[in-house]
Amino acid sequence: MEYNVGDRVVTKKKHPCGGDVWQIVRTGADFKLRCETCGRVVMLSAEQFRKAVKRRAET
Repeated sequence: MEYNVGDRVVTKKKHPCGGDVWQIVRTGADFKLRCETCGRVVMLSAEQFRKAVKRRAET
């Protein structure tokens, strides 16, 4: 599955703030994600990202 900047995804594990919906801020070799609940930004390698994502979030 291909992901683009601006897509929203649901992760398998929840963030400590309780949110599991993230917005993709940057793509490439690394993915930058912003938590929709608290605004925290994290960077994941492409492999880590694919393992962590469950599905796309509905808009």
